[in-house]
Amino acid sequence: MAQQVQGVIARAKGEPVRIETIVVPDPGPGEAVVKIQACGVCHTDLHYREGGINDDFPFLLGHEAAGVVESVGEGVSEVAVGDFVILNWRAVCGQCRACLRGRPQYCFDTHNAKQKMTLTDGTELSPALGIGAFAEKTLVAAGQCTKVDPEASPAAAGLLGCGVMAGIGAAINTGEVGRGDSVAVIGCGGVGNAAVVGARLAGAARIIAVDIDDKKLGTAKGLGATHTVNSRSADPVEAIRELTGGNGADVVIEAVGRPETYEQAFYARDLAGTVVLVGVPTPEMKIELPLLDVFGRGGALKSSWYGDCLPSRDFPMLIDLYRQGRLDLDAFVTETIALEDVEKAFERMHHGDVLRSVVMF
Repeated sequence: MAQQVQGVIARAKGEPVRIETIVVPDPGPGEAVVKIQACGVCHTDLHYREGGINDDFPFLLGHEAAGVVESVGEGVSEVAVGDFVILNWRAVCGQCRACLRGRPQYCFDTHNAKQKMTLTDGTELSPALGIGAFAEKTLVAAGQCTKVDPEASPAAAGLLGCGVMAGIGAAINTGEVGRGDSVAVIGCGGVGNAAVVGARLAGAARIIAVDIDDKKLGTAKGLGATHTVNSRSADPVEAIRELTGGNGADVVIEAVGRPETYEQAFYARDLAGTVVLVGVPTPEMKIELPLLDVFGRGGALKSSWYGDCLPSRDFPMLIDLYRQGRLDLDAFVTETIALEDVEKAFERMHHGDVLRSVVMF
């Protein structure tokens, strides 16, 4: 029987979000209903509210979440009722050309629940990233649920569902940071600081954090950065080169998503070094680089999709590291808030006051 729960809805572009009653249907084949315990407030949710993703309003926001499986539909074998899960927005299909070539982290046909959640008047909702977790319960494809150790804090675990995984994965999976490497991270918000953590986990010898905010740089230092550069007062390219023997970093991770910072990343890497773009640009942004420099500097220019993660592989492993005290996910939880505080959390996030506000249910 369908259930009615409270959720955060974005009705129109730029309008403040509001809490409304939503209808969650019983799970159909391949689907699951998850009782949400915690959901982080991510920039992507704000992009949805601002119409930066698409215009399929109204949106049910929230996607960076953890909770407990309440019910499952026919044919579900990935999870069972009672499992503690992290939700992911890239449920692999197993059949596309990427999956069949053994590269499921690049799955080109990820899927969501087929049924729609609605408002009480029947208006269909567009769940953010196919999840919609600013709600007491949500309907997802069972493949979007990854079972992890239930002893993990829901507030911390849920962050692997998006931003923290994107940053850690940009370093470990996409950038392939190795022991002894030098790494620079440009932009030290939640994703950038997670990239700092990923570089430390991978054994980088030198981790250079770059930002225009000393507070964010202080956080990066606490999370493992060995050096910091405030790019308001110093040329970041020259500073990174100076800190790497005049050569540039082996891996530069751009976690801002702007042409000017991407160009900085390009020129701040060593010859044959790697640039990883994990910051999300807007559609109108363009970049122009001398083609001879692209050729002459060699190396690799990569984009990182969701940290190129495979949730079934990466989430349990990272939660194990968290439980062992080797990955401080709690450091990313700046505050815990109630569902009705999401709009205020957007403001704090916009001003750079938090790494993550996390809604607790």
